[in-house]
Amino acid sequence: MTTDTIVATARARFDHEAAKRTLKEKYQAKLTFAHNGGLWLAGPELLATLAACAAPTAVILDLYDTPIQVDSREFRDQVRTHWQEQMNAWLVEYDELAKKR
Repeated sequence: MTTDTIVATARARFDHEAAKRTLKEKYQAKLTFAHNGGLWLAGPELLATLAACAAPTAVILDLYDTPIQVDSREFRDQVRTHWQEQMNAWLVEYDELAKKR
């Protein structure tokens, strides 16, 4: 293996890791959304919190620690839909990125 090959391989790996970090930052921002006067981050933690709510309405803290009353079932469905849409889009972009490597 020549020095040029080693340098090219290292550079490609570095570029790939930088692109992955950029992609993660992009989709972390897209996972944030507004609902019922609060700002929320769709993710496993919020979904687990909503799944634990047995009552039809719940008071949950948003990203700014503001208590917001929500319809737990409707909000859970909205969070799950938003989460899945963003994860699917992230996977598509990641797969395209992996093919370029």
